[in-house]
Amino acid sequence: MATAIAVIFLVSCVTVKPPTYVSRGPGWYTVKRSDTLYSIAWRYGLDHKQLASWNKIAVNSPIHPGQRLRLLKPGDQTVAAGSAQKPSSKTKTKTKTKTKTKTKSKATTTSKNDQFGTSGPAKWIWPTKGKPLNTFLVSKLDRRGIDIAGKAGQPVRATAAGKVVYSGNGLAGYGNLVIIKHSDTYLSAYAYCRERLVEEGKFVKSGQVIAKMGRRDNVAKLHFEIRRNGKPVDPMKYLPNQ
Repeated sequence: MATAIAVIFLVSCVTVKPPTYVSRGPGWYTVKRSDTLYSIAWRYGLDHKQLASWNKIAVNSPIHPGQRLRLLKPGDQTVAAGSAQKPSSKTKTKTKTKTKTKTKSKATTTSKNDQFGTSGPAKWIWPTKGKPLNTFLVSKLDRRGIDIAGKAGQPVRATAAGKVVYSGNGLAGYGNLVIIKHSDTYLSAYAYCRERLVEEGKFVKSGQVIAKMGRRDNVAKLHFEIRRNGKPVDPMKYLPNQ
């Protein structure tokens, strides 16, 4: 009897720690000073809406240096060694449903405030004058768009109306870069610029000059990309014949 009481006493003194989820390593990103939600999504080929949903933030929420962002679906989270068991399937289902409802509410609010729909521009125009130097090839990082030849300093124009969601040089391999949001589905990017003429948060009209052409590999050119739901698509399928 005494032994049984001692065992019960010892068990009652054991502290069970709650699950600890790792927020470092593969699948996580540390926000840097020049980052935006859109630039991070662009870097990793993700949809900005999806990235916001995974991190339970609104699309227009500010992010801060040092903040950790999940780059994978919540179901792919890694549990630290020695932690308690993962939540049951019932708990997971309930949590996912609740998260989905919140995300839907935020997305609706964001779209309403920004006045963006899901469809793309009715008309696209060429971002600058010149001939394409290459063709689109999604398997190569430097060909997930097209390079357009020209003269250094010539105007670079918005291919359609939209909102500037990134204007900076923090993405390796892109130099001075401008990203424009045309709808909840489509974004366009203008890289290798010598000079950026628009700031983040500004709305631009179709054809508005947003930058000046720069040089890459000793050649004056503009690198131009279009992404649909975060995925690179061939710009030549959207641009009119020259």
